[in-house]
Amino acid sequence: MSLAARLRTGESVFSAWSLIPDSQTVELVAGLDFGAVTLDMQHGGHHEDSVLRGVGAVRLKGKHPVVRIPVGRFDMASRALDMGAETVIAPMVNSVEDARAFAAAMKYPPVGLRSWGPSFAMPRAGASDAQSWLANENANTVAFAMIETRQALAALDDILAVDGIDGVLVGPSDFSIAWSNGATMDPALEDMMPAIASIAQKARAAGKHAAIYVVDPLLVGRFHAMGYRFFALGSEGAYMTDGAPAMLAATRGSIKG
Repeated sequence: MSLAARLRTGESVFSAWSLIPDSQTVELVAGLDFGAVTLDMQHGGHHEDSVLRGVGAVRLKGKHPVVRIPVGRFDMASRALDMGAETVIAPMVNSVEDARAFAAAMKYPPVGLRSWGPSFAMPRAGASDAQSWLANENANTVAFAMIETRQALAALDDILAVDGIDGVLVGPSDFSIAWSNGATMDPALEDMMPAIASIAQKARAAGKHAAIYVVDPLLVGRFHAMGYRFFALGSEGAYMTDGAPAMLAATRGSIKG
């Protein structure tokens, strides 16, 4: 089942977040108990070659490959899909014009302008029928427009109305900076929580998906109650930081005397 299909059922999907552009590291992360792995090209070290190789590593583990492209690199959205990604996250979508450009890169005609060339994507998905791929790929790919600024919030209704935008993903760190007019960076800022809730409500009302990056896992339940169903969590550094102390504590605790 594709990630798009899982989200349409209302299932909660948890994505790992990969910053390190190394396919072996990506494969290790994909082996963890996440449903998806996001390769970050915006703030992470991922680039075109590491995405090409990393998507294969994610699929090898039976997980859903997701790519966050750099700001404004809508051409990379098409390339990520052709490399086998199922979902693309576009940061800083601040206007309906941004949303239309992103959707055009993500979807085949008549919805968008995506060029044909799934030379890697089809075999990696186990597909061989080109006509079937063309007929179903628009529904099987997810275009997440990131909502991170006051401009994006003001344009949210218009962004959600764009055909080819499948959902929105909130970046709470940048959103907190925008919300506080540059005074603070706090992804758990209480003052912005009503706005965060309204984004999910509007997305769901428009028949679109609501997603969010989560710094504190204890907030997931609160965001789930708001209507969010795709949750991106942590990164390799956080997984090592959380796992190593538990291993060392168990090691030291096993020594008698």
